[in-house]
Amino acid sequence: MLKSLKDLFDSLLPPAPGADPASEDHALQLATAVMLVEVMRADPAFHDAERAKVLAALREKFGLAADEAARLAELAEATARQATDLFAFTDRINRHFDMARKLRMVELMWEVAYADGTLDAHERHVMWRIADLLHVPQAALQHARIRARDGGGSDG
Repeated sequence: MLKSLKDLFDSLLPPAPGADPASEDHALQLATAVMLVEVMRADPAFHDAERAKVLAALREKFGLAADEAARLAELAEATARQATDLFAFTDRINRHFDMARKLRMVELMWEVAYADGTLDAHERHVMWRIADLLHVPQAALQHARIRARDGGGSDG
């Protein structure tokens, strides 16, 4: 348990010069997974459809097998529960994702929010807050929302 917590905190630190690129990739995957999980956690009522959408998004975004996506989602949930803010995660994403990749991630986050068929006010607030930290313009945030909603969610 202590080793996994140390690994978690180490993954949030900036990589040392000459660090293993795989460890940076894992930290970026974790940061992205935490953003998806934050949207799921924003809904006061837990829905299996949201968890399934998080897993599907992780498989799509990173080409993970189902068991790898499940492990990453579990780690992201534990990380999100312990996090005091989102800056460490969004900063890592901002350093490695161009705007197109951030917009796709935001769209996946909207899909998580819409997975249960409704868009809760807490989910909407979390989306706005994360998009602001990712420097995603409001118009792009709304276009991503519409694409996610029209792709399988309900109106919100």
